[in-house]
Amino acid sequence: MSEPGIREQREGAVLVLTLDYPARKNALAMSLRIALEDALERAHGDPEIRAIVLTGADGTFCSGGDISTMDVGSAMDGRDRMRRSHRFIRLMAKGGLPIVAAVEGWCAGAGMAVACACDTIVAAEDARFVAGFGKIGLMSDLGLPFFLPRRVGVGRARRILFYHEQLTAPEAERIGLVDFIAPKGHALSLAMEKAQFLAREAPAPIRLTKQMLAEGLDEELEQEKTYQGLLFTTTDFTEGRDAFLTKRPPNFTGG
Repeated sequence: MSEPGIREQREGAVLVLTLDYPARKNALAMSLRIALEDALERAHGDPEIRAIVLTGADGTFCSGGDISTMDVGSAMDGRDRMRRSHRFIRLMAKGGLPIVAAVEGWCAGAGMAVACACDTIVAAEDARFVAGFGKIGLMSDLGLPFFLPRRVGVGRARRILFYHEQLTAPEAERIGLVDFIAPKGHALSLAMEKAQFLAREAPAPIRLTKQMLAEGLDEELEQEKTYQGLLFTTTDFTEGRDAFLTKRPPNFTGG
């Protein structure tokens, strides 16, 4: 199995970052989260980069968190895991560079959170979106409780988060989750067009607008860190994780 990593490619003032963990459909293993954070840090330190496109390898944006590696011993361990993960989310939402997501295939769980942390979401017409955190006894995280209602409204966010609604790209565009639709296999090319437009704009207004739109994110991530840290220690999470890995329905008891 290949190691998780980030592929980087420059096209003028646009940097393309590709989540590259095809063996797990680009699931966000902790090492992949750290690699993404490092790539974002480098990008923000390079004055010649004016915009970023974020996509996934092999026709999938991101299948979610890497559930097979979610072994959390205590609530404090869970909080530390979330604290570490929040670094790249803050960079995406509050850093000065505009980010365009190019979504092909599945955009699930933590992958949906990462897409929503981007400024613009371009999706192929056959892309699929689902949150699904509750299926393993967890709440949505990586800022999704912050970003999703701001895109689709609180009521629709509840439906997506509580009922595990799967959305096609046209449905997602209709409710505001997706900004632009591309033909199958062409999400990246359309995302590049949008990123190149943003790269030609004055950077300071974009940076300051991103700061304003992210107001309140830090407070929400602090709550998320505590709540998800606790949920990692519950018997329902253990049951949900085991059920997912063995491909059976979970039996939640509220513990």
